[in-house]
Amino acid sequence: MGNDLLETRKARARAWFEALRDDICTAFEAVEAGLPPGAPFADRTAGGFVRTPWSRSDHSGADGGGGVMSILHGRVFEKVGVHVSTVFGEFAPEFRKEIPGADADPRFWASGISLIGHPQNPHVPAVHMNTRFVVTTKAWFGGGADLTPVLDARRTQTDPDTIAFHVAMKQACDAHAGVAPYEKYKRWCDDYFYLKHRKEMRGIGGIFYDYVDSGDWDADFAFTRDVGSAFLRVYPELVRRNFATPWGPAEREEQLVRRGRYVEFNLLYDRGTIFGLRTGGNVDSILSSLPPVVKWP
Repeated sequence: MGNDLLETRKARARAWFEALRDDICTAFEAVEAGLPPGAPFADRTAGGFVRTPWSRSDHSGADGGGGVMSILHGRVFEKVGVHVSTVFGEFAPEFRKEIPGADADPRFWASGISLIGHPQNPHVPAVHMNTRFVVTTKAWFGGGADLTPVLDARRTQTDPDTIAFHVAMKQACDAHAGVAPYEKYKRWCDDYFYLKHRKEMRGIGGIFYDYVDSGDWDADFAFTRDVGSAFLRVYPELVRRNFATPWGPAEREEQLVRRGRYVEFNLLYDRGTIFGLRTGGNVDSILSSLPPVVKWP
């Protein structure tokens, strides 16, 4: 691949992740503003995103790019982070063998969007989504989205929210079936977001994919865009379905305990957390996936 073509692809991917960030932030702020009178916390002021830029150096001390954190604390969302980053440099020697193409040449470039949402109302499911484009001596897309209801009664495959979320992710895959086999990516999500020490899934699943390089970059990129677009369509609708539902101390207790499972997964197993910390990423951004209030009984 010629360098000019590669640089064009990098620029296109970065521009998409940043545009998706802007669209998601706008949609979430609209959800905050749209909480109906009489709903829990409707007497509070609607939240808005605060953006904070950051920069990094690679392991040698050279400029390594950076990103922008976008954080919202509101009346619908107790905490939402929608982050974009574009980082580059060289992988540290001890990390190179773990990344495709980096053992031959440690230089890398990576751009992506990462989102985590922890709602106030326990009837609203927590959510995670990220997509990325990574370049070493190889180049690929990765990402996915998964849903985490925090009430046991809603953690079923027959729950309407679960069904709607799976339908959205399936549509994103089926529109690009040549590069995105839905059943494979659904199983991958189930296997990945699994707490081995507790022998339970983190949530109800979704899709997860990595190292997507079909040989048709435009097709791979189109699929990755559709994952983000599908998320943007479905999740605000799921929030609106549930954000006016009354709840009390028992539901809050269950929510906080379930959040503890979320913390355990992200600190013990999550590849994005490990990658970010080991490549000198912004710690506040990386750990913003953790909920603001949590409980272990």
